[in-house]
Formats: sequence, C-alpha cells, structure tokens
Amino acid sequence: MTAKLISGTEVAKAIREELTAEVTELKGKHNIVPGLVTILVGEDPASQSYVAAKNKTAHALGIYSEQVTLDPDTSEKELLELVDKYNNDPKINGILVQLPLPKHINEANVLYAIDPDKDVDGFHPVNVGKMVLGEKCFLPCTPHGILELLTRSGVETSGAEVVIIGRSNIVGKPIANLMLQKREAGNATITLCHTRTKDMAAHCRRADIIIAAVGVPKMVTADMVKDGVAIIDVGVNRIGKASNGKAILAGDVDFDAVKEKASCITPVPGGVGPMTITMLMKNTVQAAKMAANLI
Repeated sequence: MTAKLISGTEVAKAIREELTAEVTELKGKHNIVPGLVTILVGEDPASQSYVAAKNKTAHALGIYSEQVTLDPDTSEKELLELVDKYNNDPKINGILVQLPLPKHINEANVLYAIDPDKDVDGFHPVNVGKMVLGEKCFLPCTPHGILELLTRSGVETSGAEVVIIGRSNIVGKPIANLMLQKREAGNATITLCHTRTKDMAAHCRRADIIIAAVGVPKMVTADMVKDGVAIIDVGVNRIGKASNGKAILAGDVDFDAVKEKASCITPVPGGVGPMTITMLMKNTVQAAKMAANLI
C-alpha cells in the first residue's frame, strides 16, 4: 500500500476560490470589503515572511489589508494603544498580532486586548471558551485547517480512534477538543499524547488517525502505525540546507517509511501549512459578515 497524498496546497486553493467568490458577492450585494490588519513588532525574518504571505493572500482574495511594522523596542503600552485603535476602526474586521513578541511585551495582555469579534486567530479566551462549548466562534486557524483537510479528503472521523501528539494551545488542545465534538470531522475518540506519555508507540498503533504536532523531526516511525492509518503531519522542522541554500524540511512523521503503510498522509511542505493562512482569510470574511449582521 502507498498512501494517497492529502495536498493542503490543492485544498487551500479550492477554499480560496470559494472565498474569492464570497468576497466578490459581499462587495457587489452589500458594499462590504472585509478588512485585515497584521501587526509585526521587530524584524524576525520568519515573522516577516509569514506577515508578507498573509497580506499577499488577502490582496489576492480581494480583502482589504494593512500591515504595520513596529520597532523592536516598541513598548507594550504603545502596542496596546495600536490594538485599541484597530478595535475601533470600522474598516478592519480582523486583527492579527504576529507572534512571538519581544520579551518585554506580555503576549497574553496583547491577545486579550483584541476585540473578540476581530480575533481572527481564535486565541482570545472568549473565542477559546466558545470553541470548547461548541458555540459559533473563530476557530484557531491550524486546527480549523486540519478539519477541512480531513473532511475534503473523505477521512471518516465519526467513531475513529484519533491520537494527537502534542498539547500546545495552538494545535494539540484545540484540535482534540474540536474532534470530540458533535460536528463535521468530529465524533472521534481522542487520545492526547505528550512528553510524559508512557509507551507512545502503543497508543499510536491503535489509531485510525494520527495528528502529529510536536516539533520533533521524523518522530513517528513506520513501526508505530498500523496499516491504513490516516496521517496529518503538522510539524515543519528544518533539518539542513540544500546545495542551493534552501532549507531542507521534514515533518514530525517519517514520511517515506510511513506512507507505505498509511491510507493517506499530508506532505511537508505542502500539507497543513497552506491551510493555516487560508483559514485566517476565512475567519476574516466571517468577521466582516458578523459585523454586518449577515450571519
């Protein structure tokens, strides 16, 4: 058996086409242009790249976007004042503060200052609480993208044994919560593994679906999975440089070995990664519709 490839690039493209049509309709029927602001503090190259990609995607979809870059020594007070400004700006439906922030700024204070109705990252406690309760809210982008990958690839989750490796607030905890709910891509039985889990391999061998989000290259090996398992690999690990200077990337799963046993698997790159920005755009469009009382 060689696994079917779950292409995040292709799924993200399909969703972006849907969003483009939705934005066009909002403009034509309601004179509404969804707006997103991205705020970057400092000059971290990875963060600069992420922010540029987010703004490029917004522009391609017809979403109005602003990008604000602040000096690394910007104070927490100044950043909070900027967030408050955009909380009160009717042109802006979504506010994204790029993480990580410099050490002198308390990330929680900044994230909590964002209006929950503009929290398109889904990190505000109000949205986290609503997510846990199964109420309508902005879902965190990477877990939301995983749900879309599973649904659009025809992976059955109802009654499935799902093992999630990693308990971060960004991926592990929210995807565990979402997949146990009575919802599309839900109704699963969840095992959440982490650094203190005893005999992780035994848990993985029972799994119908494995979601690896731990940040350890090739940690999930072929002997840890059963035949026919579905694999969602969230990890993006730099393991070297190619001769052309480009980074060599590996996921948390030993792709070449595991694909011979899995029924389907996401690649790295080109799997979960493209979905995260796409779901941010989906949340921004949802925020615009909410602000106009269309949903």
